[in-house]
Amino acid sequence: MRGLSVRLAGLGVALVAVGCGGGGGNGGTGPCSPGAAVQLVTKSGDGQSWYFNNPLPAPLRVTALDAGSCPVPGVVVNWAVGPGEGAVSPAQSTTDANGVASTTDSIGNVTIQTVTATSTGVPGSATFTAHATTAPATADVAIADFSFTPKDVLIKTGGTVTWTWGGAQPHSVTYDGGPTPLPASSGASQTTGTFQSTITPVGKYTYHCSVHPGQMTGTVTVVH
Repeated sequence: MRGLSVRLAGLGVALVAVGCGGGGGNGGTGPCSPGAAVQLVTKSGDGQSWYFNNPLPAPLRVTALDAGSCPVPGVVVNWAVGPGEGAVSPAQSTTDANGVASTTDSIGNVTIQTVTATSTGVPGSATFTAHATTAPATADVAIADFSFTPKDVLIKTGGTVTWTWGGAQPHSVTYDGGPTPLPASSGASQTTGTFQSTITPVGKYTYHCSVHPGQMTGTVTVVH
């Protein structure tokens, strides 16, 4: 009985060790006690494709890790744009409780932009690459079968969206959100014809069909 008790006690200690991350690191898969950061790794935001002179849709994020792959909070990360145009904000950020630091990247008038994350005393760096192109000047939306297709479109400032009706059901294009003043809506519902919006202010506009407001919605995003 004594031997069995010893074995059970040993098993309990082993389980506790596993549950606590086995000491230093545990590969970042569970609770751990972080040591000094030894690397920055890309977490998200790399490889985005967007449009010239506009902020990327998602932030750039890195994780600081110690030698056991445990996330390290409180690490100051410096962000720098590579050769060419563009900017990051902020240029310096600190990792949070999960070891993650982030910044917003505004891509400039370059096709390929790089941003590098570094930290004093931490070897190496994490590099992000973004690809840019010209935003479209026009977008077309079909209205039929109780839907806007596509329901979400994007144009550059001063661009035009054209809605074309089809089918037997009446519908409308009614703006309900975005930079004010909102663009003019299509007015009374209709079953045929077209409607156009030429929009200059940058921002995201939402609209719906006044006949089917809960079923038919859409957005127009205007970028530089």
